[in-house]
Amino acid sequence: MRMAMGLLGMPKTSSSVGIVDSPAPGRPPDSNEALHPLLLPVLGRLRVDDFQSGEVIARELGVSRASVHGLLRDAASYGVRVQTVPGRGYRLTRPFEPLDEVRLAAGLAPVGLHVLCQPEVDSTNARLLALAAAGAPHGLLLAAEWQTAGRGRRGRDWRGILGAGLAFSLLWRFERPAAALSGLSLAVGVALVRAMRAMGAAGVGLKWPNDVLAGEDKLAGILIELTGDMLGPAAAVIGIGINVRAGEALSERVGVPVADLEAACGQRLDRNAVLVEVARELAAVLNTFDRQGFAAFRSEWESLHVWQGRPVAIHAADGRVVYGRAAGVDAQGALLLDTGAWLTPILSGDVSLRRAV
Repeated sequence: MRMAMGLLGMPKTSSSVGIVDSPAPGRPPDSNEALHPLLLPVLGRLRVDDFQSGEVIARELGVSRASVHGLLRDAASYGVRVQTVPGRGYRLTRPFEPLDEVRLAAGLAPVGLHVLCQPEVDSTNARLLALAAAGAPHGLLLAAEWQTAGRGRRGRDWRGILGAGLAFSLLWRFERPAAALSGLSLAVGVALVRAMRAMGAAGVGLKWPNDVLAGEDKLAGILIELTGDMLGPAAAVIGIGINVRAGEALSERVGVPVADLEAACGQRLDRNAVLVEVARELAAVLNTFDRQGFAAFRSEWESLHVWQGRPVAIHAADGRVVYGRAAGVDAQGALLLDTGAWLTPILSGDVSLRRAV
């Protein structure tokens, strides 16, 4: 049996979360189409601090110079900005370090994780779910440079910038049954914030149900899908997206403000190092969760909730709005809303939490 979890751990028929949601109405969508097989090899040969000859790149890859030029011209549709100067060649306007499977595997083997990097997938969750059904091992982490069918929460499109973020999923096989995994996504959020603060992002926090924020802008998101029996051992595919850099460019691309980890940390970051740091913390949190459940993280999650104790509005899918004060979460990870007349748990992952105005 396969189930999708909202952040409360309650089974749902469908749900997804990405780093950012789709562009605002009226904005032309940027490309989420498949990558040309040579685009990543070409980009991997460019630098920020020096121009690279298109003729040399073409010779190394065994293609024409015109093909290299065309690929780099088309890179803009994936959010990659390339500076072109006749007679000098090409250079990147922001760093692009490809995912390094060997480096990642070496960094994560000590915590029992296995690594698989792919240039492109439909979605890391969908691909890892298929691998899980085929018997993939506990602790398999699948990371991809690009997703062609990533989606945001409540069916919205997920969009990113090639090489500027991280999209990965982790397969975790629990001793607990699916019915005992309530609050798992909130615990995952705690792991993300712990790792980001360790990297220097002191101002990051959590927003119920599934967002990591820097200030009031989205920095990362979570999607969890479960397989297994409600009463037997369950497996979770934990999908995570993080904006590592280029938050301003990504904001322009999607039409809403988003944050990035480099800005939050105030320093240049390497995507591979970020992934190792996050995955190590994630493994530690998941091991604790399997033994103790969400109870081990409830107080910490509340201390990280950026809207804790603040006036909020709950917007339901049917248009209803309920106002109150965010009074923490219960033992299952449901938001406790204090309306002044009663304290009620908000159970559905399909509602939207917003600041009351």
